[in-house]
Amino acid sequence: MKFESGSPPDTSTDLLFALCCLRSHFAGCIPLVTLLPLARTIRGGATVSQHRKSTTALTGLIVAAVMASTYLMGRADERVGRPFSLANPAHAADQAAGVGSNSIVPDRYVYYPGTEVLAEKEVRVIACGTGMPDQRLAQASACFLFEFGNGEKLIFDLGTGSMRNIASLMIPYEYLDKIFISHLHTDHWGELGALWAGGWTSGRPGPLQIWGPSGETPEMGTAYAVKHFQKANNWDFQTRAVKITPIPGQIEVHEFDYRKENEVVYERNGIVVRSWPAIHTGDGPVSFGIEYAGMKLVFAGDTTPNMWFVKYAKGADFVIHEAFANPAKYVEIMNQPPQLSWRMCCEFHTSGPSMGKVMSFIEPRHAVAYHHQQELSPSVKEGIRQTYDGPLSLATDLMVWNITKDEITERMAVVTRFANAVEGPTPQPPPEKGRPPLFTKAIEAGEWGPGFNAQNAMLDEFEKQFGLENEDWRNQKPWYEPDTK
Repeated sequence: MKFESGSPPDTSTDLLFALCCLRSHFAGCIPLVTLLPLARTIRGGATVSQHRKSTTALTGLIVAAVMASTYLMGRADERVGRPFSLANPAHAADQAAGVGSNSIVPDRYVYYPGTEVLAEKEVRVIACGTGMPDQRLAQASACFLFEFGNGEKLIFDLGTGSMRNIASLMIPYEYLDKIFISHLHTDHWGELGALWAGGWTSGRPGPLQIWGPSGETPEMGTAYAVKHFQKANNWDFQTRAVKITPIPGQIEVHEFDYRKENEVVYERNGIVVRSWPAIHTGDGPVSFGIEYAGMKLVFAGDTTPNMWFVKYAKGADFVIHEAFANPAKYVEIMNQPPQLSWRMCCEFHTSGPSMGKVMSFIEPRHAVAYHHQQELSPSVKEGIRQTYDGPLSLATDLMVWNITKDEITERMAVVTRFANAVEGPTPQPPPEKGRPPLFTKAIEAGEWGPGFNAQNAMLDEFEKQFGLENEDWRNQKPWYEPDTK
């Protein structure tokens, strides 16, 4: 832009207004004292040269302020598509105090599924089940979803009731096909049927894949369990295979030796999953270590304190570990007999004080306690704090953690109770030709034509809309009476 001599451009008001807005937006990160000389120069009788110098200085100050405030407000972790995340809680409170009556409140407390793109070196962990075997509306049984910045998604345990929380996240089922099972109690894998069939009927194009431990004998291992799951659900599989497509109903099992220490059981796309033995009710359970982007995350499953955990979880960035309350609480609220309560919490599970002792030894950046009723969290926390004073979350369903090398943020997911499946990029295969129908002629002959023909007008419109003229299943039916109007 060319300036006329003696007539500085009328931008002083705009520049001052922009700078004041910038200072206000960043909650005072720009010291006011640095603005006063510039303000006097701009608002006074400045020459063109002085104005240019002031404008240059002001521009540089704005750029520096943006860079500094970006660092201070947590943007240095390269989070893509996410709102500012304040590194300083006091600063956060100050900013919240300045929100106007018709302004957007900073998203510090909640996560809206499907609205954030993870940075490449970021991990998001969502608690899809944190409770006990008798799952409740408030808490499903054990299940944690790990989402990685490279697009991978891994499910660790799939306890009863957890499918509803998984579905509420509205993730295409194409991506929810990898499950890691810590052990074969139903509160850790009992929701397999819901994900298997629910994902199949909601567009998953390929088989489920399951990683799980062997047992002391073959019939105590994951492969045996899944094989007999498939046998028990054979009618389900065969009927859906005919009417939908068989491929998504298949399950691929990757069984590994539960006795191996820190053994790599999965290594793909920059993610390494390791396994080591856990001690819980009998041989077979394992804990998992997950390595990604220079970080180590740990999912303990169910375990009592053991030498493998304190060895291989040492120095982890993020650790999920069970923690039970004082045994008297289970007598009180679960009607457990005392002889069971004190063994349940403290012999074949881990109590709060024991979990705290483990965390004090391994010193994670952040610890998460789960596997207890939410109303027992005060008792659990009291026990943990007897032996551990580090960063801690008491998990409940739909709690969310975003994890980078620099920061760990805890929030709660806000979901709809009426979430429907979201379509993925890969279409599901069509029905397999040549599969014989599963009806006998005697049963098929019982179809009542008038009931079926009542829907012809609706189906004719649908057929035309989607070009299904060559796939009209009604032509094969003896009762079909086309609408000739």
